[in-house]
Amino acid sequence: MFVERSNGSPSVRAVILDYGQVLAGCPTREEFGRMAEMFNVSFERFYELWQASRGPYDRGDFTAEEYWLKLAAETNTSLDSERIEILRRVEVEIWAHPIQGMLDWLSQLHAAGIKTGLLSNMPWDLITHLRTNCQWLGNFVFKTFSAEVRLIKPDPAIYQHTLHGLGVSAAEALFVDDREDNVQAARALGIHAIQFRSIARLKDDLEALGFPILPMGVESIASASPADRSGQESKFFPLL
Repeated sequence: MFVERSNGSPSVRAVILDYGQVLAGCPTREEFGRMAEMFNVSFERFYELWQASRGPYDRGDFTAEEYWLKLAAETNTSLDSERIEILRRVEVEIWAHPIQGMLDWLSQLHAAGIKTGLLSNMPWDLITHLRTNCQWLGNFVFKTFSAEVRLIKPDPAIYQHTLHGLGVSAAEALFVDDREDNVQAARALGIHAIQFRSIARLKDDLEALGFPILPMGVESIASASPADRSGQESKFFPLL
């Protein structure tokens, strides 16, 4: 199916979606705190270490054991195999808050014949969980997970890999991601890109582009900020 854009630019044949904070809501401060406690550090210190180390882990440079032991070394903490398994399980759990309104929009796109792609920076444990447990992955024609291809956004090569897998040109694709740097990298390649902030804002941005298939769902608790979900100060965690 071709969707003609109102401004006369090339048709959009494919929609590419990020996972974290687009299809799944962000973890709460308390959820991150469960891991911070295991390293005997504050939430702030743990999150700082988390952010600094995610790129190589999402790219598949480390195994899960190597990654958690690396954080343990940086916090002078000792981790046995049991605690590493707990951390691996918790990390999957905190990123398993689906945003139903976005999954519904994915179904709409699939039913309309739009090619759909998933493009996410994601470590192996979460990839395995999604592939094993999430039937909605079947609505994607092509899936790009960073650890599988050993590339991470905003590297242009990971976008090009996804375009090739979908069989579309950059000008025929629309990309939705919560991170500005990822959106800008997509635009630099000629991909039409929207920074995701909420379903309501996405609907407005799609209308401005002249894209006719709009999300019909409303915001869910999983798509809200940690302040709305946990009563804490609002803070987003744009990781995946």
